[in-house]
Amino acid sequence: MSRLDEDLIYEILSVVGEIPEGRVATYGQIARLIGRDRNARLVGRVLAMAGAYGEYPCHRVVDHAGRLAPGWPEQRELLGQEGVPFKDPTHVDLRNCRWDD
Repeated sequence: MSRLDEDLIYEILSVVGEIPEGRVATYGQIARLIGRDRNARLVGRVLAMAGAYGEYPCHRVVDHAGRLAPGWPEQRELLGQEGVPFKDPTHVDLRNCRWDD
């Protein structure tokens, strides 16, 4: 990975690290915060490999509809432990837990 790529990875992870306990952010919200409005998928790809860069609260990131990451059942448990409200088993209630960056 080039130096620029690693800088971008750490920029994304830095924003994720700021999401407070009990709140969630969306992939698009993080992309906007780093000045890459149209790169929500890039944020998702970076979060998928975040473990290689340290410990970050990636479980606090959901899609634009509040949907949890498919194939990651621990995400619901982690968010539930933080008191994040859910609309249904696969969606958080964004109106009541979205991080106001």
